[in-house]
Amino acid sequence: MRFSLTTWNINSVRLRINLVAKFLKSARPDVLCLQETKCIDDAFPLKRFKRLGYEHVALNGQKGYHGVAVISKLPFETTDIRTFCDKIDSRHISVAFGEKAQLTKPLVLHNFYVPAGGDIPDPALNPKFEHKLKFLDEMKACEPLHPRGEDRHILVGDLNVAPHENDVWSHKQLLKVVSHTPIECEKLLAAQTYGEWIDVARERIPMSQKVYTWWSYRAADWTIGDRGRRLDHIWVSRALKESVTDFKITRDARSWERPSDHVPVTVTLEV
Repeated sequence: MRFSLTTWNINSVRLRINLVAKFLKSARPDVLCLQETKCIDDAFPLKRFKRLGYEHVALNGQKGYHGVAVISKLPFETTDIRTFCDKIDSRHISVAFGEKAQLTKPLVLHNFYVPAGGDIPDPALNPKFEHKLKFLDEMKACEPLHPRGEDRHILVGDLNVAPHENDVWSHKQLLKVVSHTPIECEKLLAAQTYGEWIDVARERIPMSQKVYTWWSYRAADWTIGDRGRRLDHIWVSRALKESVTDFKITRDARSWERPSDHVPVTVTLEV
């Protein structure tokens, strides 16, 4: 069975619902994982998604900040929410697919929004950066994020770290910029390694090639200089490594009207 999944930090789902609809009508993924939905669950635009053919929705939202959602054509077996760093701040949701979705083997999906970390890359001076580092440590230690053997798991989201040299426009200039500091990169890669996750983008695109999913709003024209970062990730467990058939970053979405600063990232698998 062909299974397609998109992750996208939408930076307010209600503000950008028309952009989401435009994308869904064109790309038609089976599942859409959103981050920074920025709305309480009761205010989520469920009817619009149902009109688009996405009947199944799992939400973990709060007013004004953060928030994650899984929107799906396929029914869920179960849903789950985990908290990290003893904070109830709507940064994780997971769902499992199985018989209801006509899958012969279960598939577990985790959707994350990792803290951005503020501007000062020093945990002693910046509580937001300290929170980010602790969050990454807890991701590494989290037992459900350690798929083994035949476990078919996918982890996606805005992980807010660009871990490799060519995941940013200038490695040297961003070494002291939050999202690409050595300690953040080290901790994200440790979580990936400990969980035996496969980074789909870097499995399919050579390390020597620049890859971005985010461009700052601060640039009047994001295309000039192409100063991007790869903050949005799709990881699969080893059992799914050979199942990946396609991977795409919808770069054009950064030029849509009133866009998010992130663009959709999509993987297709045979499950």
